[in-house]
Amino acid sequence: MSAVSDRLPVFPWDKLEPYKKTAAAHPDGIVDLSVGTPVDPVPDLIQKALVDAADSPGYPTVWGTPALRDTITGWLERRLGARDVTHRHVLPIVGSKELVAWLPTQLGLGPGDKVAFPRLAYPTYEVGARLARAEHIAYDDPTELDPAGLKLLWLNSPSNPTGRVLSKEELTRIVAWAREHGVLVFSDECYIELGWEAAPVSVLHPDVNGGSFEGIVSVHSLSKRSNLAGYRAAFLAGDPDVLGPLLEIRKHGGMMTSAPTQAAVVAALGDDEHVRVQRERYAARREALRGALLAHGFRIEHSEASLYLWATRDESCWQTVAHLADLGILVAPGDFYGPAGEQFVRVALTATDERVRAAVARLS
Repeated sequence: MSAVSDRLPVFPWDKLEPYKKTAAAHPDGIVDLSVGTPVDPVPDLIQKALVDAADSPGYPTVWGTPALRDTITGWLERRLGARDVTHRHVLPIVGSKELVAWLPTQLGLGPGDKVAFPRLAYPTYEVGARLARAEHIAYDDPTELDPAGLKLLWLNSPSNPTGRVLSKEELTRIVAWAREHGVLVFSDECYIELGWEAAPVSVLHPDVNGGSFEGIVSVHSLSKRSNLAGYRAAFLAGDPDVLGPLLEIRKHGGMMTSAPTQAAVVAALGDDEHVRVQRERYAARREALRGALLAHGFRIEHSEASLYLWATRDESCWQTVAHLADLGILVAPGDFYGPAGEQFVRVALTATDERVRAAVARLS
């Protein structure tokens, strides 16, 4: 029997190590704009909630506390415009990456089933299909796919890596097509509160789904909007006929969000002010980096939302990575996200103000 790891591609970030060493050798140190990991402090009210819940000797529940579910449903209605959301419509998860990687397996997909995702996409969508031994298909427009055997359709708006936002009209058309063909839609909306030149819309909005959650689930994370990547805090929302069985499977698998993290999520989703403050930080960094990249000869496409600038000099992405590494700046090569990204790099906004100023100086 072959090892499960044999089904997977080489872990892409390992290929970036030589360039990281080059960038780190810069006299003023590396400016790491590659991975996109938050660097700003966890807001005090969230830290306090975590500490106050630190004495949690018992097992947490997979479905989360009633307070957590109440907070999630309230946030969905307040921030996304969802309607008639109950506890049955939500499910906490242990960070969004584990969900993406294991969802096809937990849905019971396997050989002969198809999982589709955008042409330029977070690589874990493909990894999830491979782990389940399902087929994987990249698309430009999902409504042009052959629906035969298509069991899971991933949407990602705002997009990682491109920052592209699907309009309300596009989402409505895709959801209608998927329902017509019995295709389950999972919409990765982890960057939905980080729109800059567009206002992202959720598939949970009644203008998109017609007031029904049938066949649709959205994925949300607190990693970026609240700097909680280290907490592994995320949740699903949507069709209870999908979430109910997933809850049972995850109970058997012991996939529980820790009790202190659940308390922290209640505090985070209940407060909009820290999100506003963090957005302002990212907006300033985005403006500075965007201007510096354009002045340096880059072209930026999409990037109307999320925490990345999708940039190109119309050359191999690895040439661009090497060029920037010589300046002490590390970015992600676009081909990590599919062959269509081979001439682009992804530039993350997740560096301190001081490091962003250093990058701008080096690009000028």
